[in-house]
Amino acid sequence: MTQPIRILLQTTIPTIENDWHIGRFALLRDHLASLKSPEGAPLFDVVARDREGSGVPDPILSKIDTSDFDELWLFAVDVGDGLHREDCEAIARFRRRGGGLLVARDHMDLGCSVLSLLGVGQANHFHSCNPDPDESKRRVDDTGTPAILWPNFHSGRNGDVQRILLSAPIHPVFRAADIDGGVIRHLPAHPHEGSVSAPAGDATARIVATGTSRQTGARFNIAVAFAATEEAGPAWSESTFHHFASYNWDPSVGAPDFVNEPVGDTLATTPEALASVHAYARNIGLWLAGRLREGEADQIDRELDEALDESFPASDPPSFN
Repeated sequence: MTQPIRILLQTTIPTIENDWHIGRFALLRDHLASLKSPEGAPLFDVVARDREGSGVPDPILSKIDTSDFDELWLFAVDVGDGLHREDCEAIARFRRRGGGLLVARDHMDLGCSVLSLLGVGQANHFHSCNPDPDESKRRVDDTGTPAILWPNFHSGRNGDVQRILLSAPIHPVFRAADIDGGVIRHLPAHPHEGSVSAPAGDATARIVATGTSRQTGARFNIAVAFAATEEAGPAWSESTFHHFASYNWDPSVGAPDFVNEPVGDTLATTPEALASVHAYARNIGLWLAGRLREGEADQIDRELDEALDESFPASDPPSFN
């Protein structure tokens, strides 16, 4: 029987109640832990934790390359001091031994400690460091929270859903037989998403999904996929950790008190949208473990391309508001 995929869900801050500690990702943790293989065995074995202390190596992250984890999902919720040099070095060794890595940051400079990570770090653009090479992206998009400067793309209210556009060829993470149409097209919305891109000169990286600002119409990148090679395991860079936060899946669970934007309820009240989000999390977990591959989508592509052209033209408005 295939062993469960070992996933570490990890924040870059110590446990601080009034912040984005790991407990605020409990719905993701519970969903992944609930999934079963076709044989009925657990699909994932999930450990969720915050880092221990600041300014010193974390006892788990700094040794993750010697652990039995298959994947690290890193929620970069810090303001610049979230990762120690030894943590970054161990995460690089973890990828070199084939480990899968997800990095999710947020607006402005939130999560900028990830810049030192092998390969994936340079996919992330912040306000004060490694700004987006596209100067048109260096402007305020969300105006609802004036203290938050660029990058801050407004894809919708927390608790609502955004429609995403997929790059060709469609990445296997976005293929889901249990979703209407067979393709994941909706993710949680957030008022101020961050900026990611495929690093110049990195042939393993490609933009796989983009979003559209509900305020300005600006297009921005949602996710960058890094294919596995003989030198490094697969990686995934996400524009915001809010795509995985419980508050965005269901605002009734609450958020830190510094979050004061209006909320929506589309995701919690639209089962098909929530199913799309659940499938996205599941598929990332499978892909980072090497259980979803580019070539495996070819047959589905042939069967669905014509239907997708008819049912999901790029000019369609979002299905959920």
